[in-house]
Amino acid sequence: MTEPLTMTARVEAPIAEVRRALTDPAALRVWLAEHAEVDLPHRYAFWGRHTPEGDAPHQSLSYADERGLRFTWLLDGEETTVEIDLVPESEKVTLITLSQTHFDYQDVITGKSIRGVLQTFWALAIANLVDHLEGREPTPKPDFTSTTPELRASVEIDSPMEEVFDSLIDSEKASAWFGMPIGIEPRVGGRFAMGGLDVDPQPAKILDLVPGERLSVDWGTGTGVGTWELAGSGGKTSLTIVQSGFDTARPPYPAWTGILSGMAELRRFHELSDWRPIWVQEEAA
Repeated sequence: MTEPLTMTARVEAPIAEVRRALTDPAALRVWLAEHAEVDLPHRYAFWGRHTPEGDAPHQSLSYADERGLRFTWLLDGEETTVEIDLVPESEKVTLITLSQTHFDYQDVITGKSIRGVLQTFWALAIANLVDHLEGREPTPKPDFTSTTPELRASVEIDSPMEEVFDSLIDSEKASAWFGMPIGIEPRVGGRFAMGGLDVDPQPAKILDLVPGERLSVDWGTGTGVGTWELAGSGGKTSLTIVQSGFDTARPPYPAWTGILSGMAELRRFHELSDWRPIWVQEEAA
């Protein structure tokens, strides 16, 4: 049996505001899903193109109180359980912990089940919840109904394009905002290694690099090629992310949604003078 997927994030908002954003349908349509309906304590539902298997609502509310909620979510024939707990770290700061059962990392690799997207789906959703509560624009959500040969999204970053590009190719900076070690050899043909150059046995390869303007990385079979395209104006950067070269019958949704959640942290990295990751790492026992 697999361990439940668990993640914790910190948001600068009082617990009552966080709880309101979790249960207000209008707010849910901003940070989570295309459609949402809430009627506590009876109904908590979300669906649409931004939701895995979002053809209809597949959630059933188990409980909800001032400190969180629990619901079941039918995914790929399995009834999973999602729990969201809120803990006040201070009067103005709240810790959000989400857990979901029936997540297996092998599904990320094999694509056998849509449940393989859950880790990055919730990472992006919670990142958008934090941005919504702290007054920033959300990062674009994935479209799980897309049949196009490429996935594309754009964000605006309040920072010069040269600085943004440097944070994409500098190993230390990329590791900081992405939240895990990344080893990068910033040249065409260079390695782009998740986990570090000494750890990743099959690193991605840099296909194209135009300083300050474009970076393309071949992630390998199944995932395709990721490209970051930058344009600058007035000290700001328009960053467009494109994923292409994959099997359209099996879009790489886990990787794509992970890239989008990374872009949310990249924006904060550049725009917040007192930046720190929203994610709270578990302490070793």
